[in-house]
Amino acid sequence: MSDLFEASGLSQSGPRPLADRMRPTKLADVVGQDHLLGPEGTLSRMLKTRTLGSLIFWGPPGTGKTTIARLLANETDLAFEQISAIFSGVSDLKKVFETARARRMSGRATLLFVDEIHRFNRAQQDSFLPVMEDGTITLVGATTENPSFELNAALLSRSHVMTFHSLSADAIEKLLARAEELEERKLPLDEEARRVLIRMADGDGRSSLTLAEDVWRAAGEDEVFDAERLQEIVQRRAPIYDKSADGHYNLISALHKSVRGSDPDAALYWFCRMLDGGEDPLYLARRLIRMAVEDIGLADPNALVQANAARDAYQMLGSPEGELALAQSVIYLATAPKSNGAYVAYKAAMRDAKSSGSLLPPKHILNAPTKLMKQEGYGDGYQYDHDAPDGFSGQDYFPEQLGRKTYYDPPQRGFERELRKRLEFWDKRRKERG
Repeated sequence: MSDLFEASGLSQSGPRPLADRMRPTKLADVVGQDHLLGPEGTLSRMLKTRTLGSLIFWGPPGTGKTTIARLLANETDLAFEQISAIFSGVSDLKKVFETARARRMSGRATLLFVDEIHRFNRAQQDSFLPVMEDGTITLVGATTENPSFELNAALLSRSHVMTFHSLSADAIEKLLARAEELEERKLPLDEEARRVLIRMADGDGRSSLTLAEDVWRAAGEDEVFDAERLQEIVQRRAPIYDKSADGHYNLISALHKSVRGSDPDAALYWFCRMLDGGEDPLYLARRLIRMAVEDIGLADPNALVQANAARDAYQMLGSPEGELALAQSVIYLATAPKSNGAYVAYKAAMRDAKSSGSLLPPKHILNAPTKLMKQEGYGDGYQYDHDAPDGFSGQDYFPEQLGRKTYYDPPQRGFERELRKRLEFWDKRRKERG
């Protein structure tokens, strides 16, 4: 291997990335996870009682999951083994388990750190259970995805889930200050540019140090960059947003709840966050249509018209002009009166439809195209509503065995105030006419 490095003109002990050189050597140096490592932190209490069990580290990238796992092994005198679920298969797991068993026979336990553990399939995840239960390994799995959805229940039940937070601006600032101390030079940024760099890091400590390295490489002697020049140099990182991952569902949930909560400004912000992250605008259009029927409904029947029109406008105009139509729909839906009356009524009716079996309609509303059907009483007593006073007969249309039900209860909001008046009028007439 050394011959290969020499032949290529490289050295195995060549320059290391700043993030690697700054990797903490003790838990006290880790920033941004005080809820885990502070005096009353969960991991701190475990270490005091020497009860470190198998753990799942859940959180965004660059928050210290790998570093903390390595330092936990040092603190507990466990041998540290690291694998990645992306590059490992069943044969790799067998080798790791065999090595851990041999090590255990010699009197030392193993902390096995599995990066991206959610990438393992169900069978691979199950393979950890025997070696966790017999003490061969202490498992520390790291994932950026919600463990409730991505990990087997059996594995979760044997582990403590530790939630890692994105690094705050203060935590990123601490990292940059340490980097300046290590490099023995200040970052060549003015005050605003420094704040912009911290925002660009997006809570990712490793990213903040990579950005700092880019700035130092680009800076000439005595040169100081402003915010605009900084963005030209580092070409601003794309937002962390995976359309198939947990962040996607967090953002669409934020958008939906902002619309439901009648906050057009917050709704626009989350809508733009998703667009900026590369979300398919037609996916957003479909979600807006759902909001129109689920959260607004008949309180403003025009909401569905607006949402459908916005989708059609986007399909006609394309991006970026069509996105304005979707934004207009976001504002309309957020400011519309809200009602889930139709949604609740539909759910209630569906429950009865599923549970009541194949009940026939009452005979008076059944058609009677044959003589036999007439003899059986089909259509007997049916009243034609248009001939009745007020255009309303007041007859019962439910199956006799089910009895009359009330599913739709419109609130006193928006257009549904008028619908409630109509229903109350008809209910009164129905009682008067028996």
